[in-house]
Amino acid sequence: MTSIPIDLKIPTDLFIGGRWRGSSSGETFPVTDPATGEVIAEVANGAVEDGLAAVKAAHEALPAWSRTPPRERGEILRRAWELMTENADALAELIVREMGKAMPDAKGEIAYAAEFFRWYSEEAVRNRGMVVPAPAGDKRILVVHQPIGVSVLITPWNFPAAMATRKIGPALAAGCPVILKPASDTPLTALAITSLLSDAGVPDGVVNLVTTRRSSDFSTALLADPRVRKLSFTGSTEVGRSLLELASQQVIDCSMELGGNAPFIVLDDADVDAAVEGAMIAKMRNGGEACTAANRFYVHSAVADEFTEKFAAAMKAVKMGPGLQEETKLGPLINENARKDVSGLVDAALEAGATAVAGGSVPEGSGWFYPATVLDDVPADATILKHEIFGPVAPIVRISSDEEAIRLANDTEFGLVSYLYTGDLARGLRVSEALEAGMVGLNKGLVSDPAAPFGGVKQSGIGREGGTEGMHEFLESKYIAVDW
Repeated sequence: MTSIPIDLKIPTDLFIGGRWRGSSSGETFPVTDPATGEVIAEVANGAVEDGLAAVKAAHEALPAWSRTPPRERGEILRRAWELMTENADALAELIVREMGKAMPDAKGEIAYAAEFFRWYSEEAVRNRGMVVPAPAGDKRILVVHQPIGVSVLITPWNFPAAMATRKIGPALAAGCPVILKPASDTPLTALAITSLLSDAGVPDGVVNLVTTRRSSDFSTALLADPRVRKLSFTGSTEVGRSLLELASQQVIDCSMELGGNAPFIVLDDADVDAAVEGAMIAKMRNGGEACTAANRFYVHSAVADEFTEKFAAAMKAVKMGPGLQEETKLGPLINENARKDVSGLVDAALEAGATAVAGGSVPEGSGWFYPATVLDDVPADATILKHEIFGPVAPIVRISSDEEAIRLANDTEFGLVSYLYTGDLARGLRVSEALEAGMVGLNKGLVSDPAAPFGGVKQSGIGREGGTEGMHEFLESKYIAVDW
């Protein structure tokens, strides 16, 4: 157990086949607090053998779990939602300590994460098939949806609760056992949730968890195992491409939620105050460390001065500090390398002619902090616009037309989410249809919802999470030709 002084027992071992056990190598690795750099826990560093043991446990659990009545699966997920809700404050504190985000963000994540268990507790009983007469009249076309099988879930560090539940919920609802590998920067939240799932009544072997710093060896071994039939990954596009290549050798079904480079468009008829409010949500949720974070701001020249002034004022007012401090709204970045990346992008933009109207420099002191930053007059070809910033930095480019906004917004290999503010709904819908993105926030700074299909186009991913579509990612269609 960790020594973190919160009201929740946090296992630090692997969870395989319904029991907690150390790594077969006997090794551990440290988990640090990004606000201080201090080690807060040591967790088991799983070996390849542990990953394969988890596959074996899941494979053995598959027949019984897939035959478990949907109502029973749903009730277990419902109980998991209740347990997460009951322990929300402790889980939020845990996220703050290992990931660094401010407490309001952490509490918001726990509520969001728990909701995936409630949503899929309800979806578990709605695995509907189809019966139709064939056009030729010679048979009935009977279609059923069956669990795809053993599923490997690989989650990132930035939403350690929500990215786990967004995968576990639909997989369990569909009847699939899972092996979860959380990010090594933030494994404690996943360990806590796994413990709660066990308390909720998940049968042995249905949920397995392996923490490891041997990510490449782990993925290679598991995706070469013919018992694995599904991979669900959230992370960078670069790593996603490598995993797709590995998965192709066994023709494993893949769901990929990859990188983003979200444009935030403010047209000349927008309500500027509403746009600023939405920008603060779209940019500063999770301190900007989100694939959905607004990354590039394209603001019509007619409202650019007003928007920039008000947005900069709002960003300057954001209180930065350790996440557990009551007044904190912006915590540290995840680690030193992350801050170096963010700082380097800002410095390059300033050298290219941009102006910092808020923030823009690394503060003194311990921890990996970077202030809320607004850059004005950013050149349209600046390097910062081509990369996922993953920090609290907002570069503003001034535009003169809808066509220019669309062209610049679509000038990227990514297509996860776009944000658009306008006072004309018809205009907004026309622009929304032209944007190359899997999701659009039209006069909204937040699109995430467990009941909605989350995912992107182009290099931002394959498949959808959340909504009805999320459970179908873990189901396969079987067609039965029958004539009665």
